[in-house]
Amino acid sequence: MVDENMDTPPGRQLWQRVRRRFNGIFLATVVAPTLIALVYFGPVASDVYISESRFVVRSPQRSAPSGLGALLAGVGISRSNDDTYTVHGYVLSRDALKELDSKAALRDAFADPGIDWFSRFPGWRLDGSFEALFEHYLRHVSVAYDPVAEITTLQVRAFDPKKAKEVNELLLQMSERLVNNLNDRSRQDLITVASREVAAAEARVRETSAALVRFRSKGAVYDPVRESASQVDTVARLKEELRSVESQMARLRQIAPSNPQLATLRGQAEQLRKSIAQETASVIGADNSLSTKSAQYERLVLDKTFAERQFESALASLEAARNDAARKQLYLERLVQPNMPDTAQEPRRVRSVLTVLVIGLISWGVVSLLVAGVREHMD
Repeated sequence: MVDENMDTPPGRQLWQRVRRRFNGIFLATVVAPTLIALVYFGPVASDVYISESRFVVRSPQRSAPSGLGALLAGVGISRSNDDTYTVHGYVLSRDALKELDSKAALRDAFADPGIDWFSRFPGWRLDGSFEALFEHYLRHVSVAYDPVAEITTLQVRAFDPKKAKEVNELLLQMSERLVNNLNDRSRQDLITVASREVAAAEARVRETSAALVRFRSKGAVYDPVRESASQVDTVARLKEELRSVESQMARLRQIAPSNPQLATLRGQAEQLRKSIAQETASVIGADNSLSTKSAQYERLVLDKTFAERQFESALASLEAARNDAARKQLYLERLVQPNMPDTAQEPRRVRSVLTVLVIGLISWGVVSLLVAGVREHMD
Protein backbone atom coordinates (compact mmCIF):
# COMPACT_ATOMS: atom_id res chain seq x y z
CA MET A 1 0.00 0.00 0.00
CA VAL A 2 1.40 3.33 -1.11
CA ASP A 3 1.22 6.27 1.30
CA GLU A 4 -0.45 9.28 -0.33
CA ASN A 5 1.83 11.60 1.59
CA MET A 6 4.80 10.21 -0.32
CA ASP A 7 3.58 11.97 -3.51
CA THR A 8 2.75 15.26 -1.75
CA PRO A 9 5.50 17.88 -1.70
CA PRO A 10 6.91 18.66 1.76
CA GLY A 11 5.69 22.27 1.64
CA ARG A 12 2.12 21.22 0.89
CA GLN A 13 2.24 18.62 3.64
CA LEU A 14 3.28 21.36 6.09
CA TRP A 15 0.44 23.64 4.95
CA GLN A 16 -2.09 20.82 5.31
CA ARG A 17 -0.89 20.10 8.82
CA VAL A 18 -1.05 23.80 9.74
CA ARG A 19 -4.52 24.18 8.26
CA ARG A 20 -5.82 21.15 10.14
CA ARG A 21 -4.28 22.16 13.42
CA PHE A 22 -4.88 25.90 13.40
CA ASN A 23 -8.42 26.36 12.05
CA GLY A 24 -9.64 27.02 15.59
CA ILE A 25 -6.94 29.59 16.21
CA PHE A 26 -7.77 31.36 12.94
CA LEU A 27 -11.43 31.53 13.84
CA ALA A 28 -10.65 32.87 17.31
CA THR A 29 -8.06 35.46 16.30
CA VAL A 30 -9.23 36.59 12.86
CA VAL A 31 -12.76 35.55 11.93
CA ALA A 32 -14.53 36.22 15.22
CA PRO A 33 -12.98 39.67 15.91
CA THR A 34 -13.57 40.76 12.32
CA LEU A 35 -17.21 39.67 12.43
CA ILE A 36 -17.68 41.50 15.74
CA ALA A 37 -16.08 44.60 14.23
CA LEU A 38 -18.35 44.33 11.19
CA VAL A 39 -21.41 44.10 13.39
CA TYR A 40 -20.39 46.92 15.72
CA PHE A 41 -18.98 49.39 13.19
CA GLY A 42 -21.75 48.54 10.75
CA PRO A 43 -25.27 48.97 12.18
CA VAL A 44 -24.45 49.37 15.90
CA ALA A 45 -21.88 52.17 16.32
CA SER A 46 -23.46 55.60 16.55
CA ASP A 47 -22.40 58.43 14.27
CA VAL A 48 -20.10 61.01 15.84
CA TYR A 49 -20.19 64.63 14.63
CA ILE A 50 -17.23 66.95 15.19
CA SER A 51 -17.58 70.71 15.50
CA GLU A 52 -14.31 72.60 15.16
CA SER A 53 -13.30 76.17 15.96
CA ARG A 54 -10.02 78.05 16.12
CA PHE A 55 -8.97 81.01 18.22
CA VAL A 56 -5.95 82.90 19.44
CA VAL A 57 -5.30 84.60 22.79
CA ARG A 58 -3.20 87.71 22.32
CA SER A 59 -2.40 91.16 23.64
CA PRO A 60 -2.51 94.24 21.39
CA GLN A 61 1.01 95.19 22.46
CA ARG A 62 3.61 92.60 23.33
CA SER A 63 7.08 93.96 23.82
CA ALA A 64 9.99 92.12 22.30
CA PRO A 65 12.11 90.23 24.83
CA SER A 66 15.48 91.67 25.72
CA GLY A 67 18.32 90.79 28.05
CA LEU A 68 17.59 87.76 30.20
CA GLY A 69 14.11 87.39 28.64
CA ALA A 70 15.63 87.01 25.19
CA LEU A 71 18.18 84.51 26.52
CA LEU A 72 15.47 82.40 28.17
CA ALA A 73 13.30 82.60 25.08
CA GLY A 74 16.27 81.38 23.03
CA VAL A 75 16.58 78.23 25.12
CA GLY A 76 12.86 77.54 25.04
CA ILE A 77 11.86 79.08 28.40
CA SER A 78 9.08 81.56 27.69
CA ARG A 79 5.97 82.85 29.42
CA SER A 80 4.36 84.35 26.31
CA ASN A 81 1.85 81.50 26.03
CA ASP A 82 0.79 81.28 29.67
CA ASP A 83 -2.54 82.99 29.01
CA THR A 84 -3.34 80.55 26.21
CA TYR A 85 -2.55 77.58 28.41
CA THR A 86 -4.78 79.09 31.09
CA VAL A 87 -7.70 79.00 28.66
CA HIS A 88 -6.84 75.42 27.69
CA GLY A 89 -6.82 74.37 31.31
CA TYR A 90 -10.22 75.93 31.90
CA VAL A 91 -11.79 74.28 28.83
CA LEU A 92 -10.62 70.88 30.08
CA SER A 93 -11.65 71.49 33.68
CA ARG A 94 -14.45 70.27 35.93
CA ASP A 95 -15.72 73.83 36.32
CA ALA A 96 -16.30 74.07 32.59
CA LEU A 97 -18.11 70.72 32.65
CA LYS A 98 -20.39 71.87 35.48
CA GLU A 99 -21.37 75.01 33.60
CA LEU A 100 -21.90 73.09 30.37
CA ASP A 101 -24.08 70.56 32.15
CA SER A 102 -26.19 73.34 33.63
CA LYS A 103 -26.56 75.22 30.34
CA ALA A 104 -26.58 72.45 27.73
CA ALA A 105 -27.71 69.38 29.75
CA LEU A 106 -24.52 67.61 28.76
CA ARG A 107 -25.12 64.57 30.99
CA ASP A 108 -28.49 63.94 29.36
CA ALA A 109 -26.94 64.36 25.91
CA PHE A 110 -24.24 61.78 26.67
CA ALA A 111 -26.84 59.38 28.14
CA ASP A 112 -29.26 59.57 25.20
CA PRO A 113 -30.79 56.09 24.61
CA GLY A 114 -30.25 56.56 20.88
CA ILE A 115 -26.50 56.24 21.39
CA ASP A 116 -25.00 52.77 21.25
CA TRP A 117 -24.32 51.12 24.56
CA PHE A 118 -20.51 51.26 24.28
CA SER A 119 -20.48 55.01 23.52
CA ARG A 120 -23.32 56.02 25.83
CA PHE A 121 -22.77 57.37 29.35
CA PRO A 122 -22.36 55.56 31.68
CA GLY A 123 -22.59 52.56 29.33
CA TRP A 124 -20.64 49.46 30.20
CA ARG A 125 -18.91 51.07 33.20
CA LEU A 126 -22.18 51.49 35.12
CA ASP A 127 -20.66 54.47 36.96
CA GLY A 128 -22.77 57.62 36.84
CA SER A 129 -20.58 59.75 39.14
CA PHE A 130 -19.36 63.21 38.19
CA GLU A 131 -15.78 61.97 37.91
CA ALA A 132 -16.89 59.33 35.40
CA LEU A 133 -18.77 62.04 33.51
CA PHE A 134 -15.63 64.18 33.52
CA GLU A 135 -13.58 61.33 32.02
CA HIS A 136 -16.31 60.87 29.40
CA TYR A 137 -16.22 64.62 28.71
CA LEU A 138 -12.44 64.59 28.14
CA ARG A 139 -12.91 61.95 25.46
CA HIS A 140 -15.28 64.22 23.57
CA VAL A 141 -13.52 67.60 23.92
CA SER A 142 -9.96 68.12 22.69
CA VAL A 143 -7.65 71.12 22.45
CA ALA A 144 -4.73 71.26 20.02
CA TYR A 145 -2.21 74.09 20.11
CA ASP A 146 0.21 75.26 17.43
CA PRO A 147 3.07 76.99 19.30
CA VAL A 148 4.46 78.53 16.13
CA ALA A 149 1.27 80.21 14.94
CA GLU A 150 -0.12 80.40 18.52
CA ILE A 151 -3.47 79.13 17.25
CA THR A 152 -5.68 76.83 19.31
CA THR A 153 -8.00 74.31 17.65
CA LEU A 154 -11.00 73.28 19.72
CA GLN A 155 -12.88 70.12 18.71
CA VAL A 156 -16.13 68.91 20.27
CA ARG A 157 -17.44 65.42 19.52
CA ALA A 158 -21.14 64.71 19.96
CA PHE A 159 -23.75 62.34 18.62
CA ASP A 160 -25.88 65.21 17.37
CA PRO A 161 -24.49 67.95 15.07
CA LYS A 162 -26.48 70.71 16.80
CA LYS A 163 -25.24 69.63 20.20
CA ALA A 164 -21.63 69.58 18.98
CA LYS A 165 -21.90 73.16 17.70
CA GLU A 166 -23.76 74.31 20.82
CA VAL A 167 -21.11 72.96 23.18
CA ASN A 168 -18.29 74.43 21.07
CA GLU A 169 -19.97 77.84 21.07
CA LEU A 170 -20.54 77.70 24.84
CA LEU A 171 -16.91 76.79 25.46
CA LEU A 172 -15.77 79.78 23.40
CA GLN A 173 -18.11 82.10 25.27
CA MET A 174 -16.89 80.78 28.61
CA SER A 175 -13.27 81.20 27.51
CA GLU A 176 -13.95 84.79 26.44
CA ARG A 177 -15.49 85.47 29.85
CA LEU A 178 -12.42 83.95 31.54
CA VAL A 179 -10.12 86.24 29.55
CA ASN A 180 -12.25 89.26 30.51
CA ASN A 181 -12.05 88.23 34.16
CA LEU A 182 -8.28 87.96 33.88
CA ASN A 183 -8.22 91.47 32.40
CA ASP A 184 -10.36 92.85 35.22
CA ARG A 185 -8.29 91.13 37.89
CA SER A 186 -5.02 92.35 36.40
CA ARG A 187 -6.37 95.88 36.04
CA GLN A 188 -7.67 95.93 39.60
CA ASP A 189 -4.41 94.58 41.00
CA LEU A 190 -2.32 97.18 39.18
CA ILE A 191 -4.53 100.12 40.16
CA THR A 192 -5.03 98.89 43.72
CA VAL A 193 -1.30 98.61 44.40
CA ALA A 194 -0.60 102.00 42.81
CA SER A 195 -3.47 103.63 44.72
CA ARG A 196 -2.17 102.16 47.98
CA GLU A 197 1.25 103.67 47.28
CA VAL A 198 -0.34 107.06 46.53
CA ALA A 199 -2.28 106.96 49.81
CA ALA A 200 0.85 106.07 51.77
CA ALA A 201 2.85 108.84 50.11
CA GLU A 202 0.06 111.37 50.72
CA ALA A 203 -0.06 110.41 54.40
CA ARG A 204 3.70 110.88 54.59
CA VAL A 205 3.42 114.37 53.07
CA ARG A 206 0.76 115.32 55.61
CA GLU A 207 2.85 113.94 58.45
CA THR A 208 5.99 115.87 57.47
CA SER A 209 3.99 119.07 56.87
CA ALA A 210 2.40 118.77 60.34
CA ALA A 211 5.82 118.18 61.91
CA LEU A 212 7.14 121.33 60.23
CA VAL A 213 4.17 123.36 61.48
CA ARG A 214 4.66 122.05 65.02
CA PHE A 215 8.33 123.00 64.88
CA ARG A 216 7.54 126.56 63.77
CA SER A 217 4.88 126.95 66.47
CA LYS A 218 7.08 125.55 69.23
CA GLY A 219 10.21 127.46 68.27
CA ALA A 220 8.42 130.73 67.40
CA VAL A 221 10.45 130.86 64.22
CA TYR A 222 9.32 130.44 60.61
CA ASP A 223 12.62 129.93 58.80
CA PRO A 224 15.70 129.64 61.03
CA VAL A 225 18.00 129.70 58.04
CA ARG A 226 16.76 133.06 56.81
CA GLU A 227 16.52 134.50 60.30
CA SER A 228 20.03 133.41 61.18
CA ALA A 229 21.28 134.99 57.97
CA SER A 230 19.50 138.20 58.94
CA GLN A 231 21.02 138.15 62.41
CA VAL A 232 24.46 137.52 60.96
CA ASP A 233 23.99 140.63 58.85
CA THR A 234 22.94 142.51 62.00
CA VAL A 235 26.06 141.36 63.85
CA ALA A 236 28.20 142.45 60.92
CA ARG A 237 26.52 145.88 60.94
CA LEU A 238 26.98 146.22 64.71
CA LYS A 239 30.65 145.30 64.41
CA GLU A 240 31.05 147.91 61.71
CA GLU A 241 29.46 150.53 63.99
CA LEU A 242 31.72 149.40 66.86
CA ARG A 243 34.80 149.84 64.70
CA SER A 244 33.62 153.31 63.75
CA VAL A 245 33.07 154.30 67.41
CA GLU A 246 36.42 152.89 68.46
CA SER A 247 38.08 154.81 65.63
CA GLN A 248 36.48 158.06 66.83
CA MET A 249 37.59 157.34 70.39
CA ALA A 250 41.14 156.76 69.24
CA ARG A 251 41.25 160.09 67.38
CA LEU A 252 39.81 162.02 70.35
CA ARG A 253 42.39 160.50 72.71
CA GLN A 254 45.14 161.78 70.46
CA ILE A 255 43.66 165.24 69.91
CA ALA A 256 41.82 165.96 73.18
CA PRO A 257 42.23 163.34 75.87
CA SER A 258 39.94 165.26 78.21
CA ASN A 259 37.13 165.71 75.73
CA PRO A 260 33.77 164.87 77.41
CA GLN A 261 32.60 163.04 74.27
CA LEU A 262 34.95 160.16 75.15
CA ALA A 263 32.62 159.04 77.89
CA THR A 264 29.68 159.03 75.52
CA LEU A 265 31.64 157.09 72.91
CA ARG A 266 32.74 154.58 75.55
CA GLY A 267 29.06 154.01 76.48
CA GLN A 268 28.15 153.51 72.81
CA ALA A 269 31.01 151.05 72.35
CA GLU A 270 30.00 149.07 75.42
CA GLN A 271 26.39 148.93 74.28
CA LEU A 272 27.47 147.78 70.84
CA ARG A 273 29.61 145.00 72.35
CA LYS A 274 26.65 143.76 74.41
CA SER A 275 24.40 143.82 71.38
CA ILE A 276 26.97 141.91 69.33
CA ALA A 277 27.31 139.31 72.09
CA GLN A 278 23.53 138.89 72.34
CA GLU A 279 23.05 138.58 68.61
CA THR A 280 25.94 136.15 68.33
CA ALA A 281 24.58 134.03 71.17
CA SER A 282 21.16 133.88 69.53
CA VAL A 283 22.75 132.53 66.37
CA ILE A 284 25.29 130.12 67.88
CA GLY A 285 26.38 128.81 71.22
CA ALA A 286 23.07 127.99 72.95
CA ASP A 287 20.82 124.95 72.83
CA ASN A 288 17.96 127.14 71.64
CA SER A 289 20.09 129.06 69.16
CA LEU A 290 19.20 129.50 65.51
CA SER A 291 22.04 127.18 64.47
CA THR A 292 20.49 124.32 66.47
CA LYS A 293 17.03 125.15 65.17
CA SER A 294 18.39 125.36 61.63
CA ALA A 295 19.63 121.75 61.80
CA GLN A 296 16.25 120.52 62.97
CA TYR A 297 14.47 122.72 60.45
CA GLU A 298 16.59 121.52 57.53
CA ARG A 299 15.95 117.91 58.50
CA LEU A 300 12.18 118.51 58.57
CA VAL A 301 12.30 120.37 55.26
CA LEU A 302 14.32 117.53 53.73
CA ASP A 303 11.78 114.97 54.96
CA LYS A 304 8.94 117.06 53.54
CA THR A 305 10.70 117.49 50.21
CA PHE A 306 11.41 113.76 49.97
CA ALA A 307 7.79 112.94 50.87
CA GLU A 308 6.51 115.34 48.20
CA ARG A 309 8.76 113.81 45.56
CA GLN A 310 7.67 110.34 46.62
CA PHE A 311 4.05 111.48 46.36
CA GLU A 312 4.65 112.82 42.86
CA SER A 313 6.32 109.56 41.87
CA ALA A 314 3.39 107.56 43.28
CA LEU A 315 0.93 109.71 41.29
CA ALA A 316 2.95 109.11 38.13
CA SER A 317 3.00 105.37 38.87
CA LEU A 318 -0.78 105.38 39.34
CA GLU A 319 -1.30 107.12 36.02
CA ALA A 320 1.12 104.71 34.34
CA ALA A 321 -0.71 101.75 35.92
CA ARG A 322 -4.01 103.02 34.57
CA ASN A 323 -2.56 103.46 31.11
CA ASP A 324 -0.88 100.07 31.27
CA ALA A 325 -4.12 98.42 32.43
CA ALA A 326 -6.00 100.01 29.56
CA ARG A 327 -3.35 99.10 27.00
CA LYS A 328 -2.17 95.60 27.94
CA GLN A 329 -5.41 93.70 27.76
CA LEU A 330 -5.90 90.15 26.56
CA TYR A 331 -8.18 89.28 23.71
CA LEU A 332 -9.64 85.97 22.65
CA GLU A 333 -10.04 86.41 18.93
CA ARG A 334 -11.98 83.84 16.98
CA LEU A 335 -10.32 82.83 13.74
CA VAL A 336 -12.81 80.08 12.79
CA GLN A 337 -16.36 79.98 14.14
CA PRO A 338 -17.82 76.66 15.38
CA ASN A 339 -19.17 74.81 12.36
CA MET A 340 -22.33 72.76 12.03
CA PRO A 341 -21.16 69.32 10.78
CA ASP A 342 -23.43 67.90 8.11
CA THR A 343 -21.86 64.43 8.04
CA ALA A 344 -20.44 62.15 10.68
CA GLN A 345 -16.64 62.07 10.82
CA GLU A 346 -16.46 59.15 13.22
CA PRO A 347 -16.33 56.23 13.55
CA ARG A 348 -14.29 55.43 10.45
CA ARG A 349 -16.06 52.17 9.87
CA VAL A 350 -14.11 50.62 6.97
CA ARG A 351 -10.75 51.58 8.39
CA SER A 352 -11.71 50.26 11.82
CA VAL A 353 -12.80 46.89 10.39
CA LEU A 354 -9.62 46.62 8.31
CA THR A 355 -7.54 47.51 11.37
CA VAL A 356 -9.18 44.71 13.35
CA LEU A 357 -8.61 42.30 10.45
CA VAL A 358 -4.90 43.19 10.15
CA ILE A 359 -4.36 42.90 13.89
CA GLY A 360 -6.18 39.55 13.88
CA LEU A 361 -4.00 38.23 11.07
CA ILE A 362 -0.86 39.29 12.89
CA SER A 363 -2.11 37.69 16.09
CA TRP A 364 -3.04 34.49 14.23
CA GLY A 365 0.44 34.29 12.71
CA VAL A 366 2.19 34.80 16.04
CA VAL A 367 -0.02 32.31 17.90
CA SER A 368 0.32 29.75 15.11
CA LEU A 369 4.08 29.92 15.21
CA LEU A 370 4.09 29.59 18.98
CA VAL A 371 1.78 26.55 18.86
CA ALA A 372 3.82 24.94 16.07
CA GLY A 373 7.00 25.42 18.04
CA VAL A 374 5.46 23.88 21.13
CA ARG A 375 4.15 20.85 19.20
CA GLU A 376 7.48 20.24 17.48
CA HIS A 377 9.23 20.47 20.82
CA MET A 378 6.81 17.93 22.29
CA ASP A 379 7.28 15.56 19.30
